[in-house]
Amino acid sequence: MEFAFQSHFFYEFVTLLVVLDPTAAIPVFLGVTAGLSTRQSLQVAAYAVATAFLVLLFFIAAGQFLLNALGIPMPSFQLAGSIVLLLFGLKLVLGQITAEVEALPATATMAQRAVYPLAIPTIAGAGAMLTVVLLTDNNTRSLAEQAVTTFRTVVCLLIVFGVLVLSKPIYRLIGKPGIEVVSRVSGLILASIGVNGIIVAIRMSFR
Repeated sequence: MEFAFQSHFFYEFVTLLVVLDPTAAIPVFLGVTAGLSTRQSLQVAAYAVATAFLVLLFFIAAGQFLLNALGIPMPSFQLAGSIVLLLFGLKLVLGQITAEVEALPATATMAQRAVYPLAIPTIAGAGAMLTVVLLTDNNTRSLAEQAVTTFRTVVCLLIVFGVLVLSKPIYRLIGKPGIEVVSRVSGLILASIGVNGIIVAIRMSFR
């Protein structure tokens, strides 16, 4: 029983960490904080993680109720989320996210830099939203289990924050070419997760 619990904990923790994908946030964070002081960069990181948490908390608390109220079956939500995740992954692979980040006006506030594209969809993307809804399914998970999943989400977001804080030392260590490689590999992983989600959603739709 204890081994099963530990395996379940590890599975959920790793799943959440993978869909939040801290490595994908590094190039985006470096882009939106270019030219900012260390203190301002930390503010952007804090705003981004806090925004991502609020978005994910909303989907944990009300995501399933909202889907039921709108009459949207879970496979349809998973298919839509997976398509969005696939498109975002392709943007990372092709370097389009970097172009969008560089287009941010110099007068953008800390909150504006943090929300898009850092908090959404880099951190709290479609895959993360979908995952927290599935892991807190009201039909199979008790309130206590949903609370534990929420705690795991917080821990994973703290890890993301830690990675963002260390982004500039990482950049100095591996340089721009290394960041480009990380960005494209992360995009490929996200695109693969998106494709897998599409296949699973289609299978669920047609039984």
